[in-house]
Amino acid sequence: MSKVLKFEDLDCWKEARVLVKNIYSSLNQNKSIDHDTKSQMRKATLSMMNNIAEGFGRYSDKEFIRFLEYSSSSAAEVKSMLYVFEDLQYLNQNHLDILHEQVDKTRKLTLGLIRYLKNKQVKVLHHL
Repeated sequence: MSKVLKFEDLDCWKEARVLVKNIYSSLNQNKSIDHDTKSQMRKATLSMMNNIAEGFGRYSDKEFIRFLEYSSSSAAEVKSMLYVFEDLQYLNQNHLDILHEQVDKTRKLTLGLIRYLKNKQVKVLHHL
């Protein structure tokens, strides 16, 4: 992995940013979605993106991993909310499928970064 100097360089954050934009756009286009549901979806999606950034700003890989895990958990919440959108027919299936894929991609990238950081820690411990 190349040297990452800012959270904006992280692929998982970049993908989360795209997801936030697409979720917000979807919510703004559908006026039938109630305020509470929109609010919860916005919070969960923002949590995915912002926990990556916040974790990057922490002073240790252990703390960074913790925030990446929060982001991953928020991804599960977003996935669950997408099923609510499906069941209530708030969005068409094709659009939902695209959003599911984006959540999965973001979560996969986040989990990959967690694995990388954990493996890095194990290697450092072996050298002590």
